[in-house]
Amino acid sequence: MTDGSSGSQSVAHKVMSLRYAGTCDTCAVNLPGRTRAAYVAASRTVRCLDCLGQAAVAAAVRASPAAGSPKTPGHGPVQAAGMAPVDPGTAGSSARREYERRAAGREARIREAHPRLGGLILALSEEPQSTTAWARGARGEELLGARLDTLAAQQVRVLHDRRIPRTRANIDHVAVGPTGVHVIDAKRYTGRPSREVEGGLFRPRVEKLVVGRRDCTRLVDGVLRQVDLVVSALRDRGLTEVPVTGTLCFIEADWPLVGGSFVIRDVAVVWPKKLAERLTAPGSLGETEVVAVHEALAKEFPPA
Repeated sequence: MTDGSSGSQSVAHKVMSLRYAGTCDTCAVNLPGRTRAAYVAASRTVRCLDCLGQAAVAAAVRASPAAGSPKTPGHGPVQAAGMAPVDPGTAGSSARREYERRAAGREARIREAHPRLGGLILALSEEPQSTTAWARGARGEELLGARLDTLAAQQVRVLHDRRIPRTRANIDHVAVGPTGVHVIDAKRYTGRPSREVEGGLFRPRVEKLVVGRRDCTRLVDGVLRQVDLVVSALRDRGLTEVPVTGTLCFIEADWPLVGGSFVIRDVAVVWPKKLAERLTAPGSLGETEVVAVHEALAKEFPPA
């Protein structure tokens, strides 16, 4: 990983102080953290200054702004040269498609079974809950996605509705910011979320997530599985020191006026405003690192 204080620039090489140790991609010499070296944007590797060559160093330094120099107002990080723009995805798109598929299938079945009265039956009957749940979930993802997109000016980059390779499952949102990677599952449930603890002295201690009167602990299990997948994807790309946390964000739950958020088995349970506070809090990742992690995860988890 590289130091984020200088920002991302559209140059082939960028000279900077390394935030983490690395290895020169040319001579394989070890480069300790804080060593001045070049970041090669095209391959996302680092190169020692000797291999880069004095002429290239001078050109890269001239192209890179000094640390702390002001950025052009209204402009975020520039896409690295030669890299395709990241597709952030569309929040709720796969859930919306599933709702439309189920609704269309129901309509086709009713019209086929009742050619003359199908339209009347559809007008007077309600869709089953198993179908409307997809529409409700899609709307929740869309609402949260719109809120997350407003955080771009605060160094937060977001991916929406990402497909988990080799499965039919997806991740609702992935946000990358100064505090690391946040794997977010959006839920549009009614009732008050709470953490209940069972067991103790003579029985295993078990934490349960309850929303209203419903046991929703399976939601925690689902987020933890997604976190493991993201951690594994980052590890495969050598990004082992990036913090990854899981979050359940309840869009329209009955939250109390004061407090209410909590953590269960390392998964944060919050509402949208509280999530935004967590994403924009000061952290260890600089702008360059946020961009690199965002791009890596966009490749590992394509739009659903």
